[in-house]
Amino acid sequence: MSLSSVRAFFAAHAPEIEVIVTEESSATVALAAQAHGVEPAQIAKTICLRAGDTIMLVVAGGMARIDNRKFRDRFGAKARMLDTNQVMEVTGHPVGGVCPFGLPAPLPVYCDASLRSFDEVVPAAGATNAAVRLAPERMAALTNAQWVDVCQ
Repeated sequence: MSLSSVRAFFAAHAPEIEVIVTEESSATVALAAQAHGVEPAQIAKTICLRAGDTIMLVVAGGMARIDNRKFRDRFGAKARMLDTNQVMEVTGHPVGGVCPFGLPAPLPVYCDASLRSFDEVVPAAGATNAAVRLAPERMAALTNAQWVDVCQ
């Protein structure tokens, strides 16, 4: 599902955005930055979290870390990471390829303010060697994301 669902998402919603598949892995922030020739902070990593009974995606800059206090203040609960199997189940994407595009069912998506300092960010695209390049505001619009400030 992953890569094909992301390609279908962009074909339907933003056909001008190319899904880039690389020979090398981009499963980590460092590998993705190297593969796409950008600084690590420009990688838009997608974190699958649970806050109480709500499962959500938080997309943040590659060097940003969730700030537990900010997260609790915003969502009223402690952030809990889902395990690898749970991430695959709810997103349809493997860890290292998780993104807010082409999901099997809608999830709340939040874009962290750490992305706003860039004209272009590089989120994964459903596989450990796939990504897209787009403006943070465009990503938020395409995924109906809300902007939050939950990172250090």
